[in-house]
This record gives sequence, C-alpha cells and structure tokens, in this order.
Amino acid sequence: MVGPLRLWYKDPASKWPDALPIGNGRLGAMMFGEVQQERWQLNEDSVWYGCATDRNPKDALKYLPELRKLLNDGRLKEAEDLVGMAFIGMPEAQRHYEPLGQINLTFHHSKDKMTNYQRYLDLGDAVTGVFYELDGVCYSRESFSSNPDSVIATRFSASHPSMISFDMRLFRGLDTNVYMDSIEVIGTTLVMRAQTGGNGVELCLTATVVTEGGGIECIGETIAVRNADRAYIMLATETTFRHNDPEAVCLRLVKEAIHLGYDQLRTRHVEDYRSLFSRVELRIGSEDSQNLAASKSTSERMTLARNGVTDLGLIALYYQYGRYLLISSSRPGLKALPATLQGIWNDNMSPPWGSKFTININTEMNYWLAETCNLSECHEPLFSHMKRLQKNGEVTARKMYDCSGWVAHHNTDIWADSAPQDRWIPATLWPMGGAWLSTHIWQHFEFSGDKAFLAEAYDVLRGSVEFFLDFLVEKDGYMVTNPSLSPENVYRLPNGEQGCMCVAPTMDCQLLHCLFGDFLAAAEVLGKEEDTVLRNSVRICRSQLPPLRIGRHGQLQEWLEDYEEVEPGHRHISHLWGLYPGNQITHKSSGLIDACEKTLARRAAHGGGHTGWSRAWMIALWARLGDGDEAAMHVREILRTSTHDSLLDDHPPFQIDGNFGATAGITEMLVQSHDGEIALLPALPPSWSEGSVKGLCARGGFVLDMTWSSGFLSGAVIESRLGNVCVLKAQRGFSVDDRGKVVVGPVSANVATSFQTEKGCMYRVVID
Repeated sequence: MVGPLRLWYKDPASKWPDALPIGNGRLGAMMFGEVQQERWQLNEDSVWYGCATDRNPKDALKYLPELRKLLNDGRLKEAEDLVGMAFIGMPEAQRHYEPLGQINLTFHHSKDKMTNYQRYLDLGDAVTGVFYELDGVCYSRESFSSNPDSVIATRFSASHPSMISFDMRLFRGLDTNVYMDSIEVIGTTLVMRAQTGGNGVELCLTATVVTEGGGIECIGETIAVRNADRAYIMLATETTFRHNDPEAVCLRLVKEAIHLGYDQLRTRHVEDYRSLFSRVELRIGSEDSQNLAASKSTSERMTLARNGVTDLGLIALYYQYGRYLLISSSRPGLKALPATLQGIWNDNMSPPWGSKFTININTEMNYWLAETCNLSECHEPLFSHMKRLQKNGEVTARKMYDCSGWVAHHNTDIWADSAPQDRWIPATLWPMGGAWLSTHIWQHFEFSGDKAFLAEAYDVLRGSVEFFLDFLVEKDGYMVTNPSLSPENVYRLPNGEQGCMCVAPTMDCQLLHCLFGDFLAAAEVLGKEEDTVLRNSVRICRSQLPPLRIGRHGQLQEWLEDYEEVEPGHRHISHLWGLYPGNQITHKSSGLIDACEKTLARRAAHGGGHTGWSRAWMIALWARLGDGDEAAMHVREILRTSTHDSLLDDHPPFQIDGNFGATAGITEMLVQSHDGEIALLPALPPSWSEGSVKGLCARGGFVLDMTWSSGFLSGAVIESRLGNVCVLKAQRGFSVDDRGKVVVGPVSANVATSFQTEKGCMYRVVID
C-alpha cells in the first residue's frame, strides 16, 4: 500500500546516495534493495579514526598581540601569513568519522524474470523493505533499526515455503577486509573485530541468523541459509567509546533480540518511534491530491520536480523526512553524540570534510527543527557533547588566548576537540563556534520551560560568556572580536588586496548580542545572585558591541567596514544570523529588514543558494521576512537542484544539514514565535492555499494545530503546556475560546493580543 508518508521506488538504488537510510540515533544503515547482490552499508556514530589528543597551537598566545595589531593596522597579508604559522592546530586536522562495515547478501535467483518490484521507506513506522515476484513466488524483506533494543532487525519471507536461501558475509570498507582485524563464526553469528587507525576505538559488529525451517551452514566466513520458510538477521555493534567490552555487549544484545522475537522487536520499535514522529502532521493541498501524487514513485516525482513541476504532497513528504532523519540520527543515551555533517550515514573512510561536527553553521542547522518540530528530546545529544566541549575549550581558551571560560572554533569531533581545524584561512581561526552552540541552551528552555535543564547547562552558557568578556578588545569605542572572520567569505580592500581575517564581523556582533542576552535571561530565571557582578559586566559589554550597519548597496554590512565582497553570491549568509536563527532583527526594526531583503536579493542575483544547506537557510530567512512566495520558490529549488531521489540533501556531495534546515524553514513559514508573539501562517505562499498542520511548537510551551483554506487561516487550537501568557497574532481577525467561553476577542487582523493560559488547557482560535 502506498501512502503519503512512504518513499517508494521501482528499482534498487544504483548509487549510495539513493539507498534508503535507517537509524536508531546511533546505529544506521543504507539499504540498497538489490535482488541478487544486496548491500547494507553500516554506520555506528562512535566509529571514528584516532584518539583524543591536545592539538592546541603552542605559539598562538605568544603571537596574539602581534596578530591583533596587524589586523588593526590593515596589514591583511601579514596577518594571514601569521595565522598560517602560529594559529593552526598541531596537527592541523581533527579526527574523522568512518564507516562501520557492510553486510553483503547473495540471493540465488535471477532478477531477469522479476516483476512487481518495490523498494520503500515508511516514515510512519521507520521501516524499510523490498518486495518482488519471481516465478510465481512473492519475496519480501523488511528492516528497521531499533532504539529500545539497540539492534538492526531484518525479516526475509516468501509466499511459498522453503524459498528463502541466501549467503551472508561481513566486510569493512567497500568489498574489502583491509580495515578489520578479524572475523569469527560463533554458531550462526558472524563476529567482526577492528580498531580504527591512530589508536582509535575498538569495535565489534555481530550479525546473527535465525531461521524457521530449512537449514543454516557456516562455510569459512560465510553463513549460508538454505530453503527456509523465513529467516531473520539480528545485527548489533558497539565500540570502546561507550563500553570496555563491546563484543560482550553485542552478543548480549543479539541474544536478547532473538529471545524477544522479530514481531515484538518491531512492535517496540514502532511504539518508540511513533512517540516522537506522530506528534506532527502536515498536509499541503487537498488529501485527494496528496494521495494521487503518492501513487507515483518517489523517483518519478523527483524527475517532475527537477523539471519545475510543483508537487505539494512531495513537499510535505520531504518535510516529514527531515523529522524522520533527526529521530534516526540523534537520540538521547549513553555518551550520546550529535548528528554529523552526514547524520550517521557515511560510506567513505576519508569522508568529505571528515564528516565531523562543523560548528560555523552545519551542526547548528542540524538542530534548527528540534524545538519547533516537536522533537525536543533529539536536541539532547548536542547538549551532552557541549559539556565535553566545554572542558577541552577551557584548555584552548587558556593556551591560545589567556582567557577564562571556554572557546571552540569552526569544527569539533568525537573527542570534543576545541582547537582550530584545517589550514584554511577563510574558516580556521573563528572563535565563535562555542558561542553559537551556547545559544541553543536558552532556545531549548524557551520551548520547554525546563528549569532543571537550564540549571544543568548554565555553566556551559556562563563559561562561553566569561571567555568573551576576556577576549574582546576595545576599538573606536566598541568592544570587538579580534582576530576573527566572517565564515568562509572573502573581502577586497580598496587597494585590491583580498582576505578573510578581520575585526568584529557582523555575525560575531549578532552572536554576542544573543549570547549575552541569553545569559542574562538564564541568570534571572535561575536567581543567580552570586553572579551579580558578572551580570553587570555582561550588560555593559553588550551595550558596547558595534551596531548593525547598512552598506553602499543598501545591504546589511557583513563586516565592520563596508568592504567589497569578492564573491557576492557566496553560500554563507552569516551576517543575516540576527534575522534567522537569531532574533535581533525583526519587523520592529524596519530599516534593517529592508537591508536584509536587499542582501538576499543581491546574493540571489549573483547565484547564491547554490548548495543545499545554503538554499535551506534562504527558506527560513525569507520566511522571517514574511515573503511566502520567495520562501516557496526556494523550497521548490532545493528539491529541483539539491536533492537526491532518496530525498537526501545534495550539497553536493550529500550533507544532511540541507534536509534539516529545509524542514525548519518550512516550519517558519507556518508559525513563528521569536519576536515575543506567536504569528500564525506568517509566510504562507498563495500556492499553498489549502492545508493543515498539527503539533508544531512555539516558545512559551505552546503546541499548535492549524487549518487553512483559500490562503487564509480557518481555525487553530493551542495547547498550553506551561500555563504561560500567550501573545497571538494572525492575518485575519479572530477570537479565542476556552471550553465554550470567549477569553479574548474579537481581535483585528495583524494585531497581537495576549491572554493568560492554564497548564494543560486547550484554546480554540475562531476566525471572525
């Protein structure tokens, strides 16, 4: 059965990005769906090259005063030459993510006579599978990655008895065993052991076969299933990152999974997954049109999208796919790790950019949807990693800058490395990565109201603030970052010299405005009287940050000076951070709003948005500007130019941030709450004239359901989780009803009104 929440295909995946991903937050696989030679490419989030190491550059502090003077004097080339010698990590690269391994399955039948093939991923249950007919027999395979039971489970079945036969082997690397130490057969279990290079983690992968009927034979490193009625594979993996004896844990997990049985494993998996995924429903267009569109395969729909055809049902599917991917790649647990540049899915021993945590936008973008899309728990691995990063960042702050608090640059890895990454001047020496991450703390509290979380995370937030109070220096009466840069962009001086290093780029000022504000708000909520002196220092410093400035083209300046951009269509739009995901720029600051519009128009005119994640950011930015048409155009464009048939983002190459950012951006089109009020359908495009959504979250602990028709809100229900005051605005006049009693209204269109709510109560928005 094909439904609106199913990706499905008429052929196996011909290349890795078109395979279908499954994951339990930690253990993932890409399933190709082949009929003769099937491949499951496997990942586990703690399989990284190398061990923890101190990479802090030993001469940075010695040369910091000289670097600051060079930048103040405008001696750009000398400054960047000095950065390349004294401020690069030793060694220059952090650790990188690696594949876990691969299962190869050989089926002893020909695909030449195969009919009715279908490969699918059901987002409603987080189950993937294949079915086809051959010589009058219907074959099916079904797989899932279970969070409650920490295994990947697969069932093989057929419409006739004794028809399941296959050979199973384990590999590490693409059809090679050069990256493993040993394979052993224990009963009907294959056990693979390895240690990653650079004295990295030790890992164990176990795959156990169980059959109903037929037989199992072990021949060398192959487990052969012959003439079974049904067969099952239970797969587990662990590393020494979390367990001293990963093999013992794997064998226990597989034994427990077999004892539970496939059906119970599946039930437990689906219940766990649905407890998160089912919170949000989205329909764009009529139900009939969604079901009709879903009757086409996903690859057919993507072909049409690439040819400019708007498929509203595909947009809704793509939206929910982003939520599916976050659930599948980021779940709370023991030493939980956040989603990497590729989530948890990577097939390359030396992946692009190391498949690390890139914290000059990509990692943060991975979590833009967590709160608004009702997946707050999926945010927790990021906070867990930030605590580890704080400890290392304190060492980096002291060794590189002689500052208190903690700092991180533009990348980090499994070991929470905080030293500069790469020898690439446009990105390496940017001291704001920890600051950006820290803004997620207050954001999480704004949605959840969880004071226990805020109290636990307060030291991380406080430590970041402490660093910048020490790090900032005075220039022309302002407190500024020096050295810094605007991530990955290049400017040109009037004399023609080009460079990246600078003093106080706009993004830094916006981040610090937010960070300092978050800290003051958190200290107030928690009653931190012992930090009174610190709070006063933060208030003063915040007031001395450089103001946002408008440049010669009417654009928001990216740098403290109105430099000429070398690449006006650059993929990074860092100076609009204050518009989104920040909230320094709102419609209450009309001059800056106009400058943001000009900035985006200028970027687009010069080819901006050409990468998946950059296009996703544009969706959210245009949504914040209230321009639904422009936002919808970028939704169509990300599908047309930057999306694989599997719906995975194509940077290129594959990066998962575009998926997450696009889902977050679409949410901003439907509801916004960053400006002290909840705006309903603030950027609804005319082409999305009919639809409904359930379960979106707003700051203050509110959950919203909405319906709309003819391009306007037709009704809404608001659940109050915390009993806060609700400030509400809509583009049509409305009243608010509480159990049949009008509590506010009638309210005019586009006028914000407030009303007190009770915790646990539901409020109905009635359109006048």
